[in-house]
Amino acid sequence: MSEEQQNQEISFGGSIGKSMLGIGMFAILAAGIIAVTQVSTKDQIAENIRAAQSRALFEIFPADIDPHLFDHTVELAADELNLEEEAVNGYQVIDGETVKGVILPVRSEEGYSGNIDLMVGINADSSIAGVRIISHKETPGLGDKIDRAKSLWVDSFIGKIRQGSDDSRWAVKKDGGQFDQFTGATITPRAVVGAIGTAITYFENHRIELLQAKEQSQ
Repeated sequence: MSEEQQNQEISFGGSIGKSMLGIGMFAILAAGIIAVTQVSTKDQIAENIRAAQSRALFEIFPADIDPHLFDHTVELAADELNLEEEAVNGYQVIDGETVKGVILPVRSEEGYSGNIDLMVGINADSSIAGVRIISHKETPGLGDKIDRAKSLWVDSFIGKIRQGSDDSRWAVKKDGGQFDQFTGATITPRAVVGAIGTAITYFENHRIELLQAKEQSQ
């Protein structure tokens, strides 16, 4: 092999090495960008959910009832509300020294397109004070009507009381109950009705502790 050919091979090999190095560096950089994006997106989603929860609290129970609602937290058993988080708080609505109601987070895993997260307000007499959907992935134009920004369907629960865990009326009309379903979408409202029922069950099982006012900073 001539010296010229050797030099060409060395040059070619060097080019390949540089190219491979460049590709490797690009792959590492791309992986880093993706990882940072995923973390940032996850953090943003979590922040959006927290913001939605904050708005929901005073939409369910107006601030003039308990302006310190954010401070009146009570620790909940996450698994009983279908939640996976390690620490889950509910909120006591306190007027003077009396707990007027509570707001409980709850999750349905029965949505058409995934989990549906809710905040459910329950008055001391077990009636529903209000419901807000915190996050969902339901079909636009169909299942997304559970979002109060899309329709007032969730307001149909206000004032309703479930008469025991076997109350057949606590269901969508297609299942013999009292709540409307959506045209072309029954799974989503059925999931929400069930999740609210889960919150009611939790309230009934923990009524004494939930309605006992705790001394907390204001």
